[in-house]
Amino acid sequence: MTTVYRKIFPAVNKELSYWRKRAEQIPNDELRMQAISSMDSKRFHCQGGAVYALLAGEKWKEAIRFIVAYQTISDYLDNLCDRSTSMDPEDFRLLHKSMEDALTPENELENYYYLREDQDDGSYLAELVQTCQQIVNSMDGYSACEKQLLHLEGLYADLQVHKHVKQSERVPRLTDWHLKNNTENLKWYEFSAAAGSTLGVFCLISYALGGGMTDSLPDKILSGYFPYIQGLHILLDYYIDQQEDREEADLNFCSFYPDSKTMKDRFVFFIEQAKRNIQVLPDKSFHEMVVKGLVGLYLGDPKVRQLQDGHKMKGDLLKIGGNNAKFFHWNTRMYYKMKAGRA
Repeated sequence: MTTVYRKIFPAVNKELSYWRKRAEQIPNDELRMQAISSMDSKRFHCQGGAVYALLAGEKWKEAIRFIVAYQTISDYLDNLCDRSTSMDPEDFRLLHKSMEDALTPENELENYYYLREDQDDGSYLAELVQTCQQIVNSMDGYSACEKQLLHLEGLYADLQVHKHVKQSERVPRLTDWHLKNNTENLKWYEFSAAAGSTLGVFCLISYALGGGMTDSLPDKILSGYFPYIQGLHILLDYYIDQQEDREEADLNFCSFYPDSKTMKDRFVFFIEQAKRNIQVLPDKSFHEMVVKGLVGLYLGDPKVRQLQDGHKMKGDLLKIGGNNAKFFHWNTRMYYKMKAGRA
């Protein structure tokens, strides 16, 4: 954590500062507003994802450049789809083609806005994609993990298409997609949550940059992270956003649990399965830190206090997470208190 605070976070802030300036230069009003809004409200996504740079060894700065650029694409497109007047699945599919291209250096860039009215972003999205392509192109271990990277990206893109169409079509599309793809005994909303995380991509990229990629490691990372670590990540994210999503009429996967006890039991199940599946990974203590860190970080968010069952849920899950989860929870609470003091 000392390394994270002294090296990782300052480097993340430097990258975010650059992309914030680029976003401010976007000519189109709507695209500029969504780009800036996504960075202001979701910068912690880049900060959290950047801990994977610890796995990249001497290439940690390259890992941070990739993670910040790729996560910025993800958050920007999420805003474009969430807050857009468009309900066209083909529009959402074309936008997310940029995330596939970001992982595929040989792909040529496209006009990702072709199917929407707002067009001119001053090459903002193209530069984000090219930044990722340059880093991926420099990796010696890319060929070993390309299939797994594109598999995770494909699931992510499918999710973003299905969950942003008009409301009456969302659940039918997601349930049908789940039936065709689910390989674990998960509910459709749990499978969807697992598809919505970028952590597996960051893990694969960081190991490849650090020279730690072997022929067998990509499949171990894929099964280690999908579905349980990624699912835990997004379910906790949706858990703290329940009130906000109700107000915005956004789809929230946690709302489909029949009651809070079932939801808590499933969260515990995801934590236990995540811990079990990472036993075969190198740097096991790092991945255990991620699992416990997710619990502590999300449950330290002030939004938990708005939830009817928030206090009990927090107590039960922190108990399961142990001292490390409590450490991250305390750090997160201190962060929000300091942030409130500066406001």
